[in-house]
Order: sequence, then C-alpha cells, then structure tokens
Amino acid sequence: MPNASRTRRLMSLATGNWAARTYLAVFAASTLAMFAFPESSLALSPMMLAAPFSFLTMALPFGPGTEGGWATEVAATGFWVLWLLLCALVNAAVLGALATRSAARPGHRGRSLLAPAVDNWLSRGYLALAAAAVGSFLYAVYLSPDPGFAGIWPLITTAPLSVAALAASAPLESASPAWLSSAVFTLGTALAALVNAVLLGRLARSLRG
Repeated sequence: MPNASRTRRLMSLATGNWAARTYLAVFAASTLAMFAFPESSLALSPMMLAAPFSFLTMALPFGPGTEGGWATEVAATGFWVLWLLLCALVNAAVLGALATRSAARPGHRGRSLLAPAVDNWLSRGYLALAAAAVGSFLYAVYLSPDPGFAGIWPLITTAPLSVAALAASAPLESASPAWLSSAVFTLGTALAALVNAVLLGRLARSLRG
C-alpha cells in the first residue's frame, strides 16, 4: 500500500468511529488542562494518554526547556507538540482498528491472540525496544552496584499499563525475599509490552488492509 494510502487509512481509523473520537476528545481536554494548570499533576496527562511513544522524547535532548535562544526553544517545543499529536493519532488509530474489527466480526476469536505482536515490523521493533529497557533494568538491579533510577526506562517504554506494574510492585519493596518487588515489576512491564505490541500489530494489519 502506498504511503499516501497508509496515511489516509491511519487518519480514517483515528477519526472514523466513536472509540477513536472519544479518545481524541479526552486527549484534547487533557491538553487544555495541561496549559491551564501547568504546575499541577494534570500537566502529565497528555503524555500518559499518548503513551508509550510520547515518553520517548524524555530520552532526547530536544524538547520543552531546551536552551539556545528563542528560535531553538520554539523549534524544540514545536517538535515536542507535533510528536505528541502523532502519538495520540497512533493510539486513536489503534482504538479505531479494534472497534472496527469487533464490529465486523463480533464472535471472532482468531487462531492466535498473540500473533499480531510478532508478525510485523512495527510490533517487532517495539518489542526490541521494550526488551532493551527491561534488560537494562535487570542489569542495573542485579549486577550494577548502583541501580539508581533504572526502572524509569521500562516504565516509560511500556506505559500506560506499566503504571499498574509499578503499583503492584511498590508495596513489596520492603517484603521478603528482597528480589520479589523487582520480579513483579519485571513481569508486569513485560506483560504490558506484550499488550502494546499486540495492539500495534493490529494497527499494522489494519493499515495493510
């Protein structure tokens, strides 16, 4: 399928049904709240709603707060806003693909629920990124003398479901055995990555279709 057709298909999935439009409406409301209350916890709402790819900008030295003059700051902020909008469109298209498939085949289960996670380049690339993040966390926790904030990378790579993994592992930090909290967090983020990969795979299939 030509790139122009894929773009039209992506926009159609992102705006063509109630699930996708509702998500975009909530995202737009959270963006307005971010500008209205920049000092509150609502400031992170757009990034959470556009996760996981929205958090990739945290690893780049180019975004809001970049120093280097007026032109550089405007360019950095503009890049961040455009990336956030693109991430939101991708998530809306994922919801649109799920809603469209459910409406077309309400009783269909499929031969393999996990097949979309590995049968396309988009999902495989994402799984490689998530595996690197989880692997770096395990290395820092079990082999490095100072793990620091190693958990931030799997957390942001597998968001938003990784928040549930963090919530489940946090109460176990003082439990025995000591490795239990890290094991629960690792398992939770791995499952979150798998869910995200399946959703991205379904989107890739819809774009091909």
